[in-house]
Amino acid sequence: EKAVLHLTIYTCRMRITSLVLVLTALVLQGDVLKATLATDAVIGTMAGVNTPGSGYVLLHHIMGETGGQRGVWAYVEGGMGSVSSAISKAALEAGVQIVTNAEVSQVMVDENTGKVQGVALVDGTELHSSVVLSNATPYKTFVDLVPANTLPEEFLCAIKTADYSSATTKINVAVNALPQFRCCKNINPEGGPEHMGTIHIGSESMEEIDIAYKEAAGGFSSTRPVIEMTIPSVLDKTISPPGQHVINLFVQYTPYKLSEGSWQDPAVRKSFAERCFSLIDEYAPHFSSSVIGYDMLTPPDLEREFGLTGGNIFHGAMGLDSLFLMRPAKGWSDYRTPVKGLYLCGSGAHPGGGVMGAPGRNAAAVVLDDLKAR
Repeated sequence: EKAVLHLTIYTCRMRITSLVLVLTALVLQGDVLKATLATDAVIGTMAGVNTPGSGYVLLHHIMGETGGQRGVWAYVEGGMGSVSSAISKAALEAGVQIVTNAEVSQVMVDENTGKVQGVALVDGTELHSSVVLSNATPYKTFVDLVPANTLPEEFLCAIKTADYSSATTKINVAVNALPQFRCCKNINPEGGPEHMGTIHIGSESMEEIDIAYKEAAGGFSSTRPVIEMTIPSVLDKTISPPGQHVINLFVQYTPYKLSEGSWQDPAVRKSFAERCFSLIDEYAPHFSSSVIGYDMLTPPDLEREFGLTGGNIFHGAMGLDSLFLMRPAKGWSDYRTPVKGLYLCGSGAHPGGGVMGAPGRNAAAVVLDDLKAR
């Protein structure tokens, strides 16, 4: 009990503390080391290293484990879609029917009883059920899909005013050669240890990250973006042809709405992508010339393609006012919603974002308990 209490106090302090204070308290040596750790506190957020609460986001990113090793990230063979495929395979074996390419237009609710009745699809099809689980964002679920007159005003207001801001852009790059980094003595054309982890570009100091954030807060994409690079094809030969590789760039900061120009403008998109590639060139010469194609997803793209409100990859900010008992709204952190039979099971529910399955597993347990109680 004492250990748990101490951990709780520590996490609460991190949650309301800026990352700068947390890293100072840890007495980390060197600007580069601090900045490298700092990226896990700001990635996926519209926040800087001095933003109160950013310390918790760091904890959220590093508290997990893979294969019994804490803080280790894993790669899924075949890409993240393999996770969905594995879940669907297990569901099919259990007798579940899966329907794809079936966009939901409305969650049907009985106005007299306030109970969910199922969902209506865009094509007019109605699927009736006494239980519906939504993996969409809270905003998408309660503002776009659930009839407003079936929700308490206070709850709906909390959902509408929640922070869904994002500064994240994902760039998937195809290259004909692996980047060779200046800092490495040996050249490994087939891939070496330096290609198998997360590679941090353009974040050599806390001040550099803070400048990049402040530019985005003013409506401008960062002059020197903060980039996290991974090269999954070094580990997984199934996703690229021989002699070529797939590189993922997780980029900060790109505001949802630009003060000048628009993400819909091809010239603006090309300019930013080339800015990122040029920055990588500083660390890995000739990277730009190795690019044979790329796909870029800005915050508006993430919203349109994946239904991520505001482009926020966590289904909502991970700040003090939107975590634990406050996620997705005060009084509704147990996966149930004001609509009886409707449950929230995605990253907008406790404990938040990340590919860990905790919100879904917890929501499923609550649904089973409620069904047994009927």
